[in-house]
This record gives sequence, C-alpha cells and structure tokens, in this order.
Amino acid sequence: MARRCAVSGKGPMVGNNVSHAHNKTKRRFLPNLRTIRITLEDGTRKKIKVAASTLRTMKKNS
Repeated sequence: MARRCAVSGKGPMVGNNVSHAHNKTKRRFLPNLRTIRITLEDGTRKKIKVAASTLRTMKKNS
C-alpha cells in the first residue's frame, strides 16, 4: 500500500542526507502515518491511514 494520507493526500518527500564533509546522498522523508478505524454510513468499520498532523487538525476542528 502507498505511504499516503487518505484524507489530506500527504505523501513522501525527497531530500538529501548531508554529512559533516558535505557529501550529499538522496533520502526520503516519509509522512507520520497512523492507522485509524472509521465507521461508514452503513455501519461497517474500515481502517484508513491518516497523517498525525491531519489527526491533530481534525481533533482541533471537532
């Protein structure tokens, strides 16, 4: 499964590891995903992956 937030669409970013000698190698910054259970309209439960920052925003706005 893709490392992508189901609500905000936030995904991996790319950047560089920079050593003390200033050598640069590619790296990935992965989003902080959490698995949560949501209840759908028909009463069934489903697991989705949501970024932790999105969960904070949802909790703040509820």
